Amino acid sequence: MTDNAPAVALLGTSADPPSKGHQVLLEQLCGCFSRVATWASDNPLKEHAAPLAIRTALLQALVDEIQAAELSLVQELSSPWAVTTLERAAARWPKHRLVFVVGSDLAGQIPRWKQADQILQRCTLAIAPRDGWPLKPATVAALTDLGGQVTQLDLSIPASASSIIRQAPLEQDIPRSVWPLLLKHNLYGLSGSGC
Repeated sequence: MTDNAPAVALLGTSADPPSKGHQVLLEQLCGCFSRVATWASDNPLKEHAAPLAIRTALLQALVDEIQAAELSLVQELSSPWAVTTLERAAARWPKHRLVFVVGSDLAGQIPRWKQADQILQRCTLAIAPRDGWPLKPATVAALTDLGGQVTQLDLSIPASASSIIRQAPLEQDIPRSVWPLLLKHNLYGLSGSGC
């Protein structure tokens, strides 16, 4: 694929639950790319509090709230393995460059992912800086040593974390469209009864 081919930004997330940080990241990606695809994933390195089908519905609500023509939920890309996701994305967009987006908090884990070298050879790795998780030069060096083409996105993503939200969900940390679904499904200790 040539460097002047159109790019598709790929952002998988556990969406457990989607946070205001996810919302800001997706909105800013839409300002940088003409096509942004997201999906709810089952990360084998995480324990998920909600089933994949519910997390997908939460993420769809967020995508609907953002209302950007560039953004779509493409759940068919979901796989526990990034290398499989990239194979599916390449089949879906054969004339596009694949830009795999991760937060700076996850960048250091990538060398431990299944077939990390193949992942890095199939895409550009775009790292979104999250407040509180600076990208270390050693992390970038480890990724480029595996053959990765790494770029740091010029974005500003708040430090909100789904793990903290699961422990103490606050309405101001969660996108407006997602909150009613958390109540409806009694997720993360919330209850919709009596509201």
